[in-house]
Amino acid sequence: MKLYPKTTVEQLNTRPVQTLATTLGIEITEIGENYVCGKMPVDGRTHQPMGILHGGASVAFAETLGSIGGWLALPDENQYCVGLEINANHIKSVREGFVYGKATPIHIGRNTHIWEIKITNEEGKLVCISRLTLAILGNSEK
Repeated sequence: MKLYPKTTVEQLNTRPVQTLATTLGIEITEIGENYVCGKMPVDGRTHQPMGILHGGASVAFAETLGSIGGWLALPDENQYCVGLEINANHIKSVREGFVYGKATPIHIGRNTHIWEIKITNEEGKLVCISRLTLAILGNSEK
């Protein structure tokens, strides 16, 4: 499966749209032939009350990476994807710094995509693993 070059990392990171991803400080770091990578700060924006990375922030990070990957995998500019289901297993806590994510496709179909997203800490240890199912809408509905 190959991602289509619809945009660059720089264009994704400088879009003037205010979204949850920009609020959380999510940044795309790399787009490969079959993956999307990014990073997210672990700070007051992404902490839960105990001072560690909030699980919901990890899920938002995972859905952001997987959704961008899904969009890049669409061959038709009139198509778009939306999250249908996401799950996450939180494995290790993080208090500060950054977490890094990599989204890779498991299944790319006409109507659905399934992406696996692994989130690691600065030492490369697994923090969270997530699976995202995307619904493909637009021309695929015809």
